[in-house]
Amino acid sequence: MLLRRAAAVLTLSALVCGPSLAKETPAPVLDSEHEHPSGAFTFRTPASWTVRPRASNPDVLEAVGDDVLVRFLFRWGEIGYDGLHVDCMLERLAPPMDIQPRVEYEYDFLSGGFGPMRALDSAFTVTYDSPIRGQRQWRQRNLTLVGAGESLCVISYAPLPLWKKDKKLRALLDAVVRSVSLKPQSSPSPGEAVK
Repeated sequence: MLLRRAAAVLTLSALVCGPSLAKETPAPVLDSEHEHPSGAFTFRTPASWTVRPRASNPDVLEAVGDDVLVRFLFRWGEIGYDGLHVDCMLERLAPPMDIQPRVEYEYDFLSGGFGPMRALDSAFTVTYDSPIRGQRQWRQRNLTLVGAGESLCVISYAPLPLWKKDKKLRALLDAVVRSVSLKPQSSPSPGEAVK
C-alpha cells in the first residue's frame, strides 16, 4: 500500500528545530525555484546560485552561491531517521582522510515532528586539512526528515568565519533551508520508475 501525504504542501519554514534568524535580519530574495528530479520537493535560491547533481554522488543535489552550499539527499522509503541523519552528517566537503577527526558541536540531535514526518537537526564545525574554497573551518548543519514514505536530508555548509560575522549570510542560508516545500504525492511502487 502506498503511503500518501496530507493534502497540504509542507514547508520547512514551519519546522522549529534549530535556531532561526528570521526576526533579526530582513528576508533575503529567493527568486529561483528548483524542483528535485524525483518531484518530491522544491526549494528556492537566489537567481545567481547554481544547482546541479553532485559529480561524485548523483543522488545528492547541490546548490552553490554566495560562498555557501546546500546539499539535498532524497530517497524514497522511510529509512531509519537517526541512521540516515548520521550518514548525512558524514556528507562532508572532502574525503574522511582530509578532515581533522575532532568535530565541535553547536547542537546535536534536536528532534521534533513536522506534519507526518519526524525530524532531527544537528550543527557542528568541521576542520579540513586543506582549505576548501579558501577556508579550513566550515559550519555544517544537517536537517533530516523521515516519514510519509520518504527520507530527506538538507545539509548546509558555510565557512565558519563568515558564519560568525555575517548575519545576512546566516539569514540567506537559513532561508534556503526553510524554503524547502515537500509536495503531496505517493512514493513509487517497487519497480515503478521515479520521475
